[in-house]
Amino acid sequence: MTRLLPILLIIVFAEPAHAATPMITLDHGWQIQSSAKVPDTGDAISTSTFHPTGWYPATMPSTVLAALVANKVYPDPYFGLNLRSIPGTSYPVGRNFSTIAMPDDSPFRVPWWFRTEFAVPAAIRGQRLSLHFDGINYRANVWLNGRQIATSAEVAGTYRLYEFDITNAARTGGANVLAVEIFPPTPDDLAWTWVDWNPAPPDKNVGLWRPVSVTTSGPVTVRHALVVTTLANGSLDRADLAVSAEVHNLTDAAVHGVLHGRIDTGAPFNHSVDLAPHETRTVRFLAADVPALRVAHPKLWWPVDMGQPDLSHLDVDFQIGAIVSDAASLTFGMREIASSLDAAGARHFAINGRPLLIRGGGWAPDMLLREHPDRQDAELRYVRDMHLNTVRLEGKLEDEHFFDVADQYGILVLAGWCCCDRWEQWPRWNAENRLVASASQHDQICRLRSHPSVLAWMNGSDGPPPEDVERMYIDILKALDWPNPYISSAAGKRTSVTGASGVKMNGPYDWVPPSYWLIDSTHGGAFGFNTETSPGAAVPPIESLRKMLPVGHLWPIDDVWNYHAGGGQFKDLQSFTKALNARYGDATGLDDYAMKSQLMTYEGERAMFEAFGRNTGKATGVIQWMLNNAWPSMIWHLYDYFLEPGGGYFGTKKACEPVHIQYSYDDRSIVIVNTTAQARTGLTAAIKILTLDGTEKLSTVTMMDVAADNHASVALPDVAGLSPTYFLDLRVTDTAGKIVSTNFYWLGAKMDELDFAKSTWYTTPVTSYADFTALKDLPATTVKSAVLFTQNGGEAHARVTLTNTGKSVAFFLRLQLTKGADGDDVLPMLWEDNFISLLPGETRDIIATYTVTDQGAARPTLKVTGWNVR
Repeated sequence: MTRLLPILLIIVFAEPAHAATPMITLDHGWQIQSSAKVPDTGDAISTSTFHPTGWYPATMPSTVLAALVANKVYPDPYFGLNLRSIPGTSYPVGRNFSTIAMPDDSPFRVPWWFRTEFAVPAAIRGQRLSLHFDGINYRANVWLNGRQIATSAEVAGTYRLYEFDITNAARTGGANVLAVEIFPPTPDDLAWTWVDWNPAPPDKNVGLWRPVSVTTSGPVTVRHALVVTTLANGSLDRADLAVSAEVHNLTDAAVHGVLHGRIDTGAPFNHSVDLAPHETRTVRFLAADVPALRVAHPKLWWPVDMGQPDLSHLDVDFQIGAIVSDAASLTFGMREIASSLDAAGARHFAINGRPLLIRGGGWAPDMLLREHPDRQDAELRYVRDMHLNTVRLEGKLEDEHFFDVADQYGILVLAGWCCCDRWEQWPRWNAENRLVASASQHDQICRLRSHPSVLAWMNGSDGPPPEDVERMYIDILKALDWPNPYISSAAGKRTSVTGASGVKMNGPYDWVPPSYWLIDSTHGGAFGFNTETSPGAAVPPIESLRKMLPVGHLWPIDDVWNYHAGGGQFKDLQSFTKALNARYGDATGLDDYAMKSQLMTYEGERAMFEAFGRNTGKATGVIQWMLNNAWPSMIWHLYDYFLEPGGGYFGTKKACEPVHIQYSYDDRSIVIVNTTAQARTGLTAAIKILTLDGTEKLSTVTMMDVAADNHASVALPDVAGLSPTYFLDLRVTDTAGKIVSTNFYWLGAKMDELDFAKSTWYTTPVTSYADFTALKDLPATTVKSAVLFTQNGGEAHARVTLTNTGKSVAFFLRLQLTKGADGDDVLPMLWEDNFISLLPGETRDIIATYTVTDQGAARPTLKVTGWNVR
């Protein structure tokens, strides 16, 4: 049976549902059931006379397993080994399930029915009705009121967007019944997949994983509104805009009408359009022809820490006579992104003509693909709080809310296709794979191109597609007026179509010491653009460990811990734990291991981001692999699944300060990095070195000037009489005496040594570890604390005042606000700083920001813990 022609016929109509015209959102009132338990066919199931018995209630969007977990059919799959107890989860631990067929006895191997009833108001009788599916995984037969709307030959592809004209099948003023028979993906499909980040759910995320809706219109619909910005003559004083929208005639008759547009409060513009029956046309307006699209002194969109992410608004509608047939609106940002390769072959990005150092993390949505808008808000606030400017999506293309928030917060998104599955098995593609890939590229580019947050598109991940596929992808990008750069893949591989990628993907992913990033010159070090890399595991704080592990498996580390690590080379925590024990002394128990883990991830993440900051120009970008986790995990995050920010979070936040003082592990220099557009003159750098007993061995002050987007350095003098482990305290103040940046290091006479000759794609071996074991002898000290709570509407603040009253350093203090004395942490939480160290006699104020609702009914309580604090 051929499946090619139907796919070609429907890709033109693909478009996510927008709220410019009346919409019926089909989210509640759904029921699901396995086809193995339903003998009826779609023509019967999609009628009001069919009565589901024993079906499970569900709210869309949802996968099958997410709905079953919500109905408590299965236990929480995120706790302990519960996921392995769910039928169908028999694939080998650590294996890539996307490449393996579901077992024969899996309850998810067969199709599942999704059914709902909805009303169409009588008031819209006479309007055209369109049914939208923004994401189906993977194939589906669609039925409405006993009529088949689409077949599984037409509906195939996780990343496709479907729109069907249901005017003749729907009942206005009465009940409608929609039934969708969904088939799970196979290893031969271009589906949603998980790789070594986390296990895959046994249903392979089969279901309606994006919203379903019905929209109304007249004879002509308006879709794909777009605004592209060009900064005239490279100046910020004028922006020339190009506006376009796609109009589609739903009827069998020719239609004449006018497409109207208006940006914010500017002058309106319009264009007459004649459409043949069922014709689709893209209508464009250019600044050269429309004076209203030539904007003087535009309010530009800027990323995090570079300026305000100002947004503008476009309204378009299509009128037939005096009647508006359809309308659309678009929030957009005026900005221009460019990319180029330098003499060394490294890819540089610039926004609005200004150099852009990419600093970001790899994004993972919830493993069951459950929608959490509030969680997305919180996570992107975390990104902004860490001064990261980019999130990378490796095939896990998020929903509209995600991109809308990224637009609002000034967070760039580096998007592209998947790795390690059918998406990159190009020699094995069949004809349907190629058509699904083409349609998926079309639909996602249409969706993403209007967002100012989208930085660039990658046509591949771990490697570029072959010439014919890359050309197909690029033809789609060009036809759709893609306004941003595109790259062949995330790897440093040339193609015959686009040449050098200008990026690298050389690791590491497993633990390496802080010195690696500045010393390495051939692998993943601080040069070029590293699209995914990491200093290794990220063991969560102890509170999160207790939430994800059964009591009997909290200590010592066992297979339950390892199950919450990764797959393949990252199936356990051995290299991380070996380094921890060697550098800080053998962990004595859970609390000790969790504390030392935060210390390890703090210094590791700080060193990585600091290295790329210092080497700006030679280094053009770095993506931490990863930003977050799809489920509770021990690896690759800057904050854990429970939104608990650990050592890696605050090490990153420290390193990415816009003006930042840091230590260089390669040449021992002290560097001030300025990633702002303004030169900083008259800065005062204060440098202190202290021994473990608090004795000050060095105290010096240096005046420094730092140019915009540049750095300045000073040599660190040699100091005699140091303890085996000692402390380096760095501070920068401006001309008014205000502290601009602080930083604190623990260093030693014996530092880590690496064997670069034996490097692999995922790590570089350590031949000798640094010795910080003397920290166990750090004299105890006492820290006095006070907290003042204030509230402004729904936002709450806690000003914490800490004073070290002892004679030794108060080392690695962790601050928490809990829901009562014995309650959970208030999360999410934005700390001005955390995991800090105080010099003897030092007092410091730190502010925490959170929402009143997240506090709950309990009174918040301050908790202060530390390495050597009573």
